[in-house]
Amino acid sequence: MKQSLDQLREDIVFTDTLCEQQLTFHSTWGIFSPRQIDAGTRLLLDYIKVKPTDDCFDLGCGYGAIGITLAKLAPQGRTLMVDKDFMAVEYANKNVAINQAGNARAMLSNGFQHIDPHLRFDIIASNVPAKVGKEMMSVLLHDAQHYLKPGGEIYLVTINGLRQYMKRNLKEVFGNYKKIKQGPGYTVSYARRDTS
Repeated sequence: MKQSLDQLREDIVFTDTLCEQQLTFHSTWGIFSPRQIDAGTRLLLDYIKVKPTDDCFDLGCGYGAIGITLAKLAPQGRTLMVDKDFMAVEYANKNVAINQAGNARAMLSNGFQHIDPHLRFDIIASNVPAKVGKEMMSVLLHDAQHYLKPGGEIYLVTINGLRQYMKRNLKEVFGNYKKIKQGPGYTVSYARRDTS
């Protein structure tokens, strides 16, 4: 029993290819999808469009799969990852170092609560938790709109059950909405901040 407990406390380590980048991730029990990249994250990354100079924001980063991939796709930009779970932030920063993504960092924040109000991003991406709650979702979307540069884009992946909810809310906050892709379990939603 002692040995198996010690094994459970060891880092979970796996390698995967995301957007043609081979990445190694360390994670631990208690963080979302610790043993592999989940289907929602994979779908989001399959359809996100990133320019090399983009400044990116990974909202609810977990151990950093989305944010580190974005950092690799935008080497001339900066990527900021946030999570409200201190273990997720610790592992995201560990994975930044392991994958030599020097233009990325993770910090503790409940949504945008601890983010410098003057920062602006070209892309905000999130694998939205199914149980986020409508109050928090409203705060997150309005904050995201504030933190996007004019013409900036938000990509969200949710379970299919939240598809219509995201459509309504993105239209309300951004004035536009596009369904990028619907898979068997997840939908990638998109909106753009107007340029004014």
